[in-house]
Amino acid sequence: MATTRDRIITATNELFRRQGYNGTSLSQISEASEATIGSIYHFFPGGKEELAVAVVETTGEVYRQLFEAIVAEVEGPADGIRAFFAGAAAVLAESDYIDPCPIGTVAREVANTSEPLRLAAERAFASWIASAREFAVGAGAGPHEADRLATLFVATVEGAFVLSRTQRSPAALEAAGETFAHLLATIDAAVPGSHS
Repeated sequence: MATTRDRIITATNELFRRQGYNGTSLSQISEASEATIGSIYHFFPGGKEELAVAVVETTGEVYRQLFEAIVAEVEGPADGIRAFFAGAAAVLAESDYIDPCPIGTVAREVANTSEPLRLAAERAFASWIASAREFAVGAGAGPHEADRLATLFVATVEGAFVLSRTQRSPAALEAAGETFAHLLATIDAAVPGSHS
């Protein structure tokens, strides 16, 4: 059974996905989480901003783990990346093109107005880049190439989500997946002893 704190974070995450940070009020969070505003301040004395930091941190960790789980289940780095982007495209289409992750949305809204939220988003993206870097090294990329690929991967994921949502089509995510799969297949093919 979810704790009150968990319910507040989950409800806020959902509201941010649908409405963004600025479009979400504490009263809406209270109603959606079935928690009083007093309870929200009990767990998050800094109010909406502190709660948003917790949402970004929690969501960032969930999505990092999801990426790692998906690519680990598929043999070969190119097919792992293809599966990740295909899954993202399917989830986005099934949700009627509601942003599945509020981090990019929050970062775009408040990166210039809230340093705590900017830093929380920066940490989330950094954890994704670190995970993607490790994956790229496992695919045969050298350290410098892995750094560049990992940063490009996260930027591509975020950008492809924006395009797919705007176009109401999974095409951008699917194209991004195929392009990244090709990049990784090229690296993998160049590694001695590779079987992909």
